[in-house]
Amino acid sequence: MDSVLRASGRFGPRALLITTAAVPLTGWTVHALALHRKLAATRKDPLTGLLRRDAYTHCARRLLARHGDDTAVVMVDADHFKAINDGLGHAAGDTVLAAFGARLTAWAGPAAAAGRLGGDEFALVLDLPAARRVQRLEHLVRMLHTPVVLDDGRVVDVAASVGAATPNTVGSRDLSVLQRAADAALYDGKHTGRAILATT
Repeated sequence: MDSVLRASGRFGPRALLITTAAVPLTGWTVHALALHRKLAATRKDPLTGLLRRDAYTHCARRLLARHGDDTAVVMVDADHFKAINDGLGHAAGDTVLAAFGARLTAWAGPAAAAGRLGGDEFALVLDLPAARRVQRLEHLVRMLHTPVVLDDGRVVDVAASVGAATPNTVGSRDLSVLQRAADAALYDGKHTGRAILATT
């Protein structure tokens, strides 16, 4: 420290005080960043990179309060996922889930709440104005219907059904009510085939 002070006449006791005070702060900052990363890791599903259920629910409720009737609650369920796991193995199933996570994240954008609720079921809450809602949701169905390439080069045909609900169609901004409505639409759609979009 002394050699640094001699190197420039502009440094004085005040600069020395600031420098020594910053040293423990730097150590604390590194610790805080490490803790933040650990907390972020517990908020996210390690396979898909999507939010875990609790973190998703917290973010989703905040978005519903902020955006109101322009918010869409979107439920996504992989079609015939059990057949992929049973026929190609769990590693292949994990690759498909990871691909779905990446596609959902890309589609929804950083401001959305995108979560893995369990297994092959996902939920998203995002600002999605009515003027482009159907177009955006149809684009999501197409994205999820794109084949997934496994590590060994095999190509897996995948698809997912999508159900969506909005506060103005359901008459509620309650997340649980909206998710049930979107889920009901999704399963009504599944009865007609795969890669289906259904809305309330």
